Amino acid sequence: MSEFAGPSPRVEWHALNLESVQARVGAVAEGLSDEEVAKRLHRFGPNELKDSEPVNPWAILASQFGSLIVWILIAAGIVSGLFGEWIDALAIAAIVVLNALIGFYQEFSAEKSMAALKRMTAPHARVRRNGTVRDVLAREIVPGDVLVLEAGDLVPADARLTKAASLKCVEAALTGESDAVGKHAGDLDREEVPLGDRKNMVFMGTSVATGSAEALAVATGMATEMGHIAGLIQKAGRDDGTPLQRRLQAFGKLLVWASLGVVGLVFVLGLARGMEVFELFLTAVSLAVAAVPEGLPAVVTISLAVGVQRMARRRALMRRLPTVETLGSTSVICTDKTGTLTVGEMTVRALYACDREWEVTGEGYGPDGAISPRTPGEAEPGATGLSDLMLILAGCNSAHLAQEDGRWKAIGDPTEGALLAVAAKARVLPATLDTEWPRAREFPFDSDRKMMTAIRKTPQGGFRALVKGAPDVLLARCTRVLTPKGVKPLTDRDRERISALNAAWAGRALRVLGAAMKEGVQDPDAPSMEEIESDLVFVGLAGMYDPPRPEAKDAVARCRSAGIRVVMITGDHPRTALAVARELGLAESDGKALTGLELDRLSDAELSGQVDRVAVFARVTAEHKLRIVRAWKTRHAIVAMTGDGVNDAPAIKGADVGIAMGKAGTEVTKEASDMIVADDNFASIVAAVEEGRGIFDNIKKTLQYLLAGNAGELLLMTACVVCGLPMALLPIHLLWINLVTDGLPALCLATDPIDPDVMKRGPRKAGTAIADRGFLILMGATGFLTAAVAFGVYVYGLRFETLEMARTHAFAALVFAELLRSFGCRSETKTLFQVGTFTNLRLAFVVGVAFLFQVWSHHNPVLGGFLKTGMMSWSDCLMLAAVSAIPISILEIAKLSRQFGSVK
Repeated sequence: MSEFAGPSPRVEWHALNLESVQARVGAVAEGLSDEEVAKRLHRFGPNELKDSEPVNPWAILASQFGSLIVWILIAAGIVSGLFGEWIDALAIAAIVVLNALIGFYQEFSAEKSMAALKRMTAPHARVRRNGTVRDVLAREIVPGDVLVLEAGDLVPADARLTKAASLKCVEAALTGESDAVGKHAGDLDREEVPLGDRKNMVFMGTSVATGSAEALAVATGMATEMGHIAGLIQKAGRDDGTPLQRRLQAFGKLLVWASLGVVGLVFVLGLARGMEVFELFLTAVSLAVAAVPEGLPAVVTISLAVGVQRMARRRALMRRLPTVETLGSTSVICTDKTGTLTVGEMTVRALYACDREWEVTGEGYGPDGAISPRTPGEAEPGATGLSDLMLILAGCNSAHLAQEDGRWKAIGDPTEGALLAVAAKARVLPATLDTEWPRAREFPFDSDRKMMTAIRKTPQGGFRALVKGAPDVLLARCTRVLTPKGVKPLTDRDRERISALNAAWAGRALRVLGAAMKEGVQDPDAPSMEEIESDLVFVGLAGMYDPPRPEAKDAVARCRSAGIRVVMITGDHPRTALAVARELGLAESDGKALTGLELDRLSDAELSGQVDRVAVFARVTAEHKLRIVRAWKTRHAIVAMTGDGVNDAPAIKGADVGIAMGKAGTEVTKEASDMIVADDNFASIVAAVEEGRGIFDNIKKTLQYLLAGNAGELLLMTACVVCGLPMALLPIHLLWINLVTDGLPALCLATDPIDPDVMKRGPRKAGTAIADRGFLILMGATGFLTAAVAFGVYVYGLRFETLEMARTHAFAALVFAELLRSFGCRSETKTLFQVGTFTNLRLAFVVGVAFLFQVWSHHNPVLGGFLKTGMMSWSDCLMLAAVSAIPISILEIAKLSRQFGSVK
């Protein structure tokens, strides 16, 4: 045996002839010796996927303190403590810790993608070594091992087939193709072959549906296609933060400079007025602390957490908290076809028998659905011809259906499962069939002859051959045809009509199978296969495909109205992908699909330039999907990627939002995702986008409410410094307003119901800041109005009352104005009456309680002493409340003015 140097991870093994493959891996017919296996195992390592480094829980906790806003709060708390303001310091510390704990609880989950991939690989395998077949641990398989495969086996390594008998493999998780793929041991005539068309190869993690085979292991562990995907998952991790995190980071920087600006301005003005430096420093620091919205991190975290709960009720389960809002920024949804836009299960849609066409309803492998004539008034499903067709579809079949957790599944070939399902709709059941028509002999499907035959004993005691296969091959073996008037000779006109129908169905992306039979078989064991499968009677056709989900078309339409681009990325054939895309409204009638081979000829820059003009990508691999996602991201799109197969996992990991299907999704895909759709419903993704947009709106309106209030406080205090007046507010007043008066309504705004029109506008651009020009103008105007009212009340109090009462009036006016303004903050365009005062009952309750509490503080000596306020009469409280309504009244009138202006 020659010295084996080891295979390259990306060798195109399918393109080599068998002799070359055997020479390159150093294989022998009797299998490797134990000594050679040990050498190769030591040299190339075990046949398993490498783990990614586990995430440290302490690292997750530390990441909760990575926000600039949090560090501003920590700095404010430290400064407050240094100057003896312990209540402020403790309150800020409590907010920071609570925010970190909530975020840690939501995000604490280990990265399990590699472990999930391991669970998909076979734990044991059968190989030929030293001339005998033995069972070994899959991790001990090495390149050059001869694998022995049978129906039901998981393939333990990538391997080149050397023998294959009626072999079909289910590769949906790896390639996205829902149908079982026929395999053979022959050579392929070209090198550039998509992964799904490499018929002489089997791949790690896929399963054998039917048949048996021997194969030569050519790649193990991380050198396999599954290993390549595992490597892509590790490299595809997102490290640039979510849009919300980036916006808050940018806002934090703005807040730092604004705070320094306030401190510097007040310090300079104070010096100009001759204030003591130490007193001036304390005042400036107090104002800087007041500029920081202490409740912001908690409000953002709670808003996201509440959004998670809302999404869960809409069947969308979030795994990473900040990604909740990212959904609202999504401008492109790259979605897998199989199992996401489609049911993920082959379903018979059309039947032909006795010159009649029939339509079939229902999805999946369940018996729900009906068979009805395409032309009304024709025969019902029990008619002659259709019953014979159902007998062939169910009787010439090696699969069976099983119900698990209320869901029907096909055990065996998915195509044969679909045939059993349509037969069940016609009340032809395998159990009854096996009793009344017992199986006598079978010729399994063979990729060379493209047919399968089962001989069954009839209830009358004779034998009938039931045959199914490719329509063109089957027609060539038929000499007669079943008609409404019985069996008659098959004419050229009959052949043309059947061939035309077969072509028409294929044009609709249906996979078409023909059915035929042979009566009067005397001895099922005597005739040869060639004799049985000749001189047949043509019975009919069955057309099937993986149908779109019923709700997917409406969900795609909603995405379009919301300005979201939906792109199909699938490993399936272009014709099938385009047919589904057209049915869902994703592609025009003349639209074309870009294939994986065409993608390989494009550079990343060329792909980025073309990606927005392509709605369907077909015959693509996991690596292609990741390239497409990255191409969209280079165009500054916020990309969501959905899917359920292993081949979707790298792109899901690399997208801004990774979405996995909960029922059909593999564990690999779920662990790589940010969100799991529990009901596998594409419409649930759209609902989650709606929630994400609503969450951003709530965060923005909450931020506006908090910052406008802080701006009012700063303007009021700055005005006092400029005018040489005593400070209108004491530190306890600032803390009370920021944490209680502003904080509690802010929490209610953070959980505000979603605007019904949120999906009628386009997505936000990736670089759009939270504090844009409009935001800052509104914040400044609101702060000015609030400060003006409080300053007027304060000056009036200084003129006619004591300093304590003047501060009491200013404090009360500021509190009342803030509480009333919370109702107006619910919408930037609609008035509070248009939104509805009681559509947020929590806010109405909190504002009512806070109002009563504030009034009570002016009539209770203990509470008044804590807040350092004086006693006021009920009439004074009422008068202050009326004056405090001025800011919200002006802001609401401005909204009405804009509405009338837009109408004109």
